[in-house]
Amino acid sequence: MSKKIAIIGSGFSSLSAACYLAKEGNTVTVYEKNSTIGGRARQLKKQGFTFDMGPSWYWMPDVFNRFFNDFNKKTTDYYELIKLSPAYRVYYGVNNFIAIADNLPEIIATFEKIEKGSGNKLKIFIDKAKSNYDIAIKDLVYRPGISPLELITPKTIKNINQFLSTISKDVQKEFSHPQLRQILEFPVLFLGAKPSNTPSFYSFMNYADFGLGTWHPKNGMFDVIKAMESLALELGVSFEFNANISKILVQENKAVGVMLNNTKIEADVILSGADYHHSETLLDPEYRMYSEAYWNKRVFAPSSLLFYVGFNKKLKDISHHALFFDTDFNQHAKDIYDEPKWPDEPLFYANFPSVTDSSAAPDGMESGFFLIPLAPGINDTPDLREKYFDKIISRFETLTEQKVRDSIIFKESFCKNDFISDYNSYKGNAYGLANTLMQTAFLRPKLKSKKVKNLFFTGQLTVPGPGVPPALISGKLVSELISKN
Repeated sequence: MSKKIAIIGSGFSSLSAACYLAKEGNTVTVYEKNSTIGGRARQLKKQGFTFDMGPSWYWMPDVFNRFFNDFNKKTTDYYELIKLSPAYRVYYGVNNFIAIADNLPEIIATFEKIEKGSGNKLKIFIDKAKSNYDIAIKDLVYRPGISPLELITPKTIKNINQFLSTISKDVQKEFSHPQLRQILEFPVLFLGAKPSNTPSFYSFMNYADFGLGTWHPKNGMFDVIKAMESLALELGVSFEFNANISKILVQENKAVGVMLNNTKIEADVILSGADYHHSETLLDPEYRMYSEAYWNKRVFAPSSLLFYVGFNKKLKDISHHALFFDTDFNQHAKDIYDEPKWPDEPLFYANFPSVTDSSAAPDGMESGFFLIPLAPGINDTPDLREKYFDKIISRFETLTEQKVRDSIIFKESFCKNDFISDYNSYKGNAYGLANTLMQTAFLRPKLKSKKVKNLFFTGQLTVPGPGVPPALISGKLVSELISKN
């Protein structure tokens, strides 16, 4: 029977769920508090420059393919993909960087050149990572996190030891060179936790990196948002913007609607793709599944300080993606997870989409996106933002041996306070709940409320976890639960 479904938020997981639910014949309306679609994946346009405001890495193309295939569509029906070559660079000093190629044989050769014997070790490591990828992405992550039995399969039992060790231990056992270690530990940062706290099984992220490659939608990640919006509209989904939901209405332990601008909107099912903690504050206390103490004890992925920068010239010898690991990796991790504070010497990431995408900047100019990972809940002031921009732009100039500061037309920043105001993000986190061993699968907040009938959740704080591909999967999982309900 067709249901009237109200979805809160228009990020990847909400759009995914909206498409699946509309396909089943339901009447679906998406309510977005901001003026534009996409949640954390919104787009910023200014003075002829275009920026993806959030996600900028397109990994796991098979997950995107699987999503569109579920609707008898292909990604190529909506957007064009470019495989980046090199995938990215990792800087360690002045004009000292390692370029990660767009194919595994070249990456193996790079490792071997840096550390004798590491090439063959990398091949073995990636073979195991591929096996984990096949188990995880083709099977486990498409389970709804209801029971621990979901994790028990002949393949996972065979690999049980990989849940008892960590990525860091495995990498350090096989590779001696510190730079190679950092490159292999980097991909699990997308899961929001330190490599030393991430189970070995999550090496499947290394296969996503080296095995499947790094891609770029021709006009940026917002191409994917627009594609999903187009698909949703084709399926009959309705959208309302500047629609800040103030309350989830419950009668007799059953969700019956939402409050929007002092108006009651009735619905048979409520699905929130907004921040999970915030979503529960829209309920009266007796209907919340998780206490403030619960949330305070969770391990959250980092927040971020982001800068969107327009340059009035093309920059010299830069790659689309670049990681700046010229400072202490472990110290920065401690500053995020162990003793939260602003890092003295932060690692940072830079993305120059105009290297690949001519629409990202006016002719002869460059668009730059800079990111510093930070502890969630950290103090955020304009002075601190400016101080840290000075830090990273000075290092960028030194490491790439070029002057760029005087070529900046404008810059805009986005940090913890903005994550809270724009996305109702708990402690201003940027990536959700970290995928540690004790926050995996059935140990994450549930997709379905145990206290309120017809109330569901989706997104990076629930199953399967942080990241764009998991968000697409989360929308599929919750839609299946709603259909079964």
